[in-house]
Amino acid sequence: MMREINASLITETIARLCVEANRNLPGDVCAVLHRSAQEEPFAPARDILELLVKNEGIARESCMPICQDTGMAVVFAEVGQEVHIAGDFEAAVHEGVRRGYVDGLLRKSVVADPLRRVNTKDNTPAILHTRLVPGDRITLTVAPKGFGSENMSRLAMLTPAAGVQGVKDFVLETVRLAGANPCPPMVLGIGIGGDFEQVAELAKRALMVPLDESNPDPFYAELEQALLSAVNETGIGPQGLGGKTTCLGLHILQKPTHIAGLPVAVNVSCHVTRHATETL
Repeated sequence: MMREINASLITETIARLCVEANRNLPGDVCAVLHRSAQEEPFAPARDILELLVKNEGIARESCMPICQDTGMAVVFAEVGQEVHIAGDFEAAVHEGVRRGYVDGLLRKSVVADPLRRVNTKDNTPAILHTRLVPGDRITLTVAPKGFGSENMSRLAMLTPAAGVQGVKDFVLETVRLAGANPCPPMVLGIGIGGDFEQVAELAKRALMVPLDESNPDPFYAELEQALLSAVNETGIGPQGLGGKTTCLGLHILQKPTHIAGLPVAVNVSCHVTRHATETL
């Protein structure tokens, strides 16, 4: 038996998630931010981290956006194969974003054309990634992405000879080039493998992995820790003013790739790494 979900429910859920994600920092990010403020030895950096903690609390308690850049809405949808959607699924997602940003009084940052630059005035369209999965549920994640950090993201098609060191060098080069621009402390999503377009999506999805989790593959878990230590040793620090807290956390997602390639992507996020999820 197919389970039916009306498109209007998808719209309502997306609208609610847009507002929730922009007002409430995920618990895992909050925990690392609070701990970093307590453990940062450099006084100016500690002061900045304490301000970020205060800002997070004010946003949550006053139901205000945690950042003035409320981002471009990125939506991840895992659609069960045993679900029948009554209505237009993609249109329902975009309508949810429109309602969330207009009714939620969130800043509208999307332009209809990349060169003519006319604002759509409702933050649509969203970036939509859809996967078919087993089951009769739909899981929706809204991840608003600001472009102060998105603009610092990079992708490289390395050769296999670059190996692990080549990946490390590219990640650290990306962080150094970013400097203070993405409002550090950063969160980094790293994709390795696949092809040109898949590696970029892997990096974006890696930002959704809770910061208190490690890669299930011990090889990549060790690489995550090595990269995190190396990034924090750059001394960029909160807002680029120095200190040991340059990166709150990072994750790697990897996929098989071609024998002739080693794609790597780094999706840079600031400490406001927002996302909210609901299963219908």
